[in-house]
Amino acid sequence: MDIMGLIGVVIGVLSVLIGMQLKGVPLSALNNMAAVLIIIMGTVGAVTIATPGNELKNLGKLFGVLFGKAKFTSKAEVIDTIVRLSELARQEGLLVLEKEMENIKEPLIVRGVQMLTDGADSQYIAEILTTEIESMEARHAANAQIFTQAGTYAPTLGVLGAVLGLIAALSEMNDTEKLGHAISAAFIATMLGIFTGYVLWHPFANRLKRKSRQEVMVKQLAIEGIIGLSEGQNPRMLKDRMQAFLSVSERSGKAAGKGAAAETAAEADS
Repeated sequence: MDIMGLIGVVIGVLSVLIGMQLKGVPLSALNNMAAVLIIIMGTVGAVTIATPGNELKNLGKLFGVLFGKAKFTSKAEVIDTIVRLSELARQEGLLVLEKEMENIKEPLIVRGVQMLTDGADSQYIAEILTTEIESMEARHAANAQIFTQAGTYAPTLGVLGAVLGLIAALSEMNDTEKLGHAISAAFIATMLGIFTGYVLWHPFANRLKRKSRQEVMVKQLAIEGIIGLSEGQNPRMLKDRMQAFLSVSERSGKAAGKGAAAETAAEADS
C-alpha cells in the first residue's frame, strides 16, 4: 500500500478539524445531514450523469490504484530485461528470444519481442506499441476525469447548499437564536463542498495523472529498448541509450544496487 496517500488524507482532515477547534467552531456543527446529502449525494449524482457507465464500473479499482503500490514494471527492471535479451540475441539470434518471453514481466516487451521474432521491422513495432500507449493514456485520462469532475461539482454544490440554508434562515427572522443556527448550518455545506473538492477529489485526480505519467515513461523506455533490439544494437550502447530515461537519483540508486551486489558476490567468493 502507498501509505503517503493515506497520510495526506489524514493530514487534510485533521487540519480542518483542528482549525475548527482553534476558531471556536464546535465539531457538532458538522452534524448536518442536509449538507452532507447535498454535497456527497449531489456530487455522486452529477458525476453519474456526466460519466458513461462503462467508466464508472471501474471506480472501485481506481481507489486501489490511488492507494496501492504501483503494479507496473520499474525502469531498472525494463533496462535489465532489454540488456539481457540483447545479449542473448547477439549470441544466439533473435529467435532465441521466444523462449524468454514467459520470463518477462513487462507485457509491452513481450508484445514487442513477439512482433520482433515474427519478422516485423522497427518502424512497424514502434507504431503498434506507441498506439497501445496512447490508448492506455486515454483510459487513464478518462479515469482521472471522474475525480476532476467531482472536484468541480462539489464546491458549486456547496454554494447551492448555502443558498438553501439561507432561504431556511430567512424563515426564522423573528427568532435570533434560530436565525444564527440556520446561517451557521448554511455555511457548513459550503465548507464541505470546498473541502471535498480541493482536499480530496482534485488531489485524487492529480495523483492518478502522476501515476499514469510514470507508467507511460516505463512503456516508452520499453519501446526504446525493443527498437534497439530490432536494430541489433550493441548491448552496452543500448543500455546507455535507455539510461537516458533515468533521473540522476535513479541512476545513482541503480549504481549503488550494483555495487552492493558486487560486494556481496566478492564476499561469497572469499
